[in-house]
Amino acid sequence: MKQLKLWLGPFWPFACFSLLALAMLSLSRMGLALWQEDRVSAVAGWGPMLLQGIRVDFATLCWLWGVPAMFTMLLAGPHGIGRAWLGLMRIWLTLGLWLMVFLEISTPSFITEYGVRPNRLYIEYLIYPKEVLSMLWTGRKGELLLALVISALTLWGGWRLAGNLLKDLSQPRWYLRPAFALLILAIGFLGARSSLGHRALNPAMVAFADDPLVNALTVNSSYSLFFAIKQLGNEEDAASMYGKLPDERVIELIRAESARPAAAFDSVSLPSQSFNPASHQGKPKNLVILLQESLGAQFVGSLGGLPLTPNIDSLSKEGWAFHQLYATGTRSVRGIEAVVTGFTPTPAQAVVKLGKSQTNFFTLADLLKQRGYSTSFIYGGESHFDNMRSFFLGNGFSQIVEQKDFKNPVFEGSWGASDEDLMAKANDTFAALHKEGKPFFSLVFSSSNHDPFEFPDNRIELYEQPKATRNNAAKYADYAIGEFFKRAKQSDYWQDTLFLVIADHDSRVGGASLVPIPRFHIPGVIVGAGVNAKQDERIVSQIDMAPTLLSLMGVSASYPMLGQDLTKTPADWPGRAIMQYDKNFALMRGKDVVILQPEQPAAGFVYDATAQTLIPAPQSEAMKEQALGLALWGSMAYQKGLYRTAPEAEAETTLK
Repeated sequence: MKQLKLWLGPFWPFACFSLLALAMLSLSRMGLALWQEDRVSAVAGWGPMLLQGIRVDFATLCWLWGVPAMFTMLLAGPHGIGRAWLGLMRIWLTLGLWLMVFLEISTPSFITEYGVRPNRLYIEYLIYPKEVLSMLWTGRKGELLLALVISALTLWGGWRLAGNLLKDLSQPRWYLRPAFALLILAIGFLGARSSLGHRALNPAMVAFADDPLVNALTVNSSYSLFFAIKQLGNEEDAASMYGKLPDERVIELIRAESARPAAAFDSVSLPSQSFNPASHQGKPKNLVILLQESLGAQFVGSLGGLPLTPNIDSLSKEGWAFHQLYATGTRSVRGIEAVVTGFTPTPAQAVVKLGKSQTNFFTLADLLKQRGYSTSFIYGGESHFDNMRSFFLGNGFSQIVEQKDFKNPVFEGSWGASDEDLMAKANDTFAALHKEGKPFFSLVFSSSNHDPFEFPDNRIELYEQPKATRNNAAKYADYAIGEFFKRAKQSDYWQDTLFLVIADHDSRVGGASLVPIPRFHIPGVIVGAGVNAKQDERIVSQIDMAPTLLSLMGVSASYPMLGQDLTKTPADWPGRAIMQYDKNFALMRGKDVVILQPEQPAAGFVYDATAQTLIPAPQSEAMKEQALGLALWGSMAYQKGLYRTAPEAEAETTLK
């Protein structure tokens, strides 16, 4: 050992820490794989996962410690600069090891929630420490304390180990140091790229299965997270991930997919804008959207889920219920994007959080505000979360009601006022607006059905023990919906208002498919005076809700939304849904599915709804091109400012 230390010289501490890290990362991967043994075995993934995993781990360590090792070879020595540099390297080695350990510790919880290793979402939550820490402390004390203990031990042990390894290092002769430094740099560079091709190592290069979790296990969490951060700028352009088409062809494809006649497209500068006459020709109605947090079909009795939603089930019998409605994504901001703006999903962040969409971006609120509607966002938490406040105020919402506006709520949890407080506040707001004679549009966003699942006692008969579970919280959220409609049906505004109850997304979206379609299935029901009871079995998307609502409200308008007005869509239409799952994009028409993956050919499937599985099957090149056109449109429209509300006067001019 002494001879090896003498031979490696200043590279010795990096070699020791690298071996330690390789062992830790491999053990973590093995533990995660044993936890998910059925899914790893189902794709014969043990060999590829473990071997390619070592490759990714080695590349990670080259990125982390390659350049510092090179400078250590040049700078280390018994002089001021050398001692200062070695002190810095002691910190670097310790923190590098701690970061890898911490991310691996937090991986099981992230997989449980999102179905893959830590990615961009991990970073996005860090900018909301109040909400996240409160949630973790309330619902995950054991995991949080374990992470703190292991972190402290790692930092203490790493600091001591680094200090010992950096002592008494042998130094090559000064004229040999540049050569050794270049050798280390070359090894680090080649190891980090892990390829002699024109593309360096990336997650797509080591992906081998049609199960995204197994592919995610192949990389380590540090690599997964920092690759996602690196891609934040690039992924705003879907063409860099899925392939390119000329802009003119993209426009042709999205117009064809919208099923609108060519004459309906009424703007040269806004290629997706079309004029859409409303089905309802009477006095325009008010609109209320009750957006339910994490309420997937698996929790809804009328959709074949658990018997947790008697009130939504009852509403489904008296209103227009969608039995095969699919979310566009897995986050609340993605649901808001789809329901409020009708925007097609992209591999980038939802437009709620992107810079170019903070003003002059189309929303229902902006459209209706131009027509004299009072527009509001009502939320029990703090509206700055997920950048909602900025996006809403910049795009047509005149009033924000949030946690600070609730006086003496009956219950407050980690995410703010309870759903029953929220619904009571909403009802009072609508009653006041109606009394003033103002038409209104409001987005009401619930939060109780969110980890750590806090809600008041003695409201529901618990579905299970203990109280703070997802199933009980879903049942409480439904209870609050029921209480709202009891009040609303007795109100003066009921006769003049249209209501949509819909989920933003399902909870814990994950599965063994490239896109876990069953976990995108959500409830949606339109109710109100004059809405006939209807059980709709067609496949529909969240982006179809806004055009349908405007039509039912009696609002004829020009807008850039591509979703279908389901009041005018034939009953035998097989349906269409669009889903974004991490970096994968799916287009489903009837049972036919095309999935786009980064740097991979488009893959075809048939969806077996009974077995809830995707079966590989060839799909037409035309459908693959259509999927690509839809995926590219979102990036193109965002980047070029093509998705905005045309002023009413401009819309009238283009129609003439």
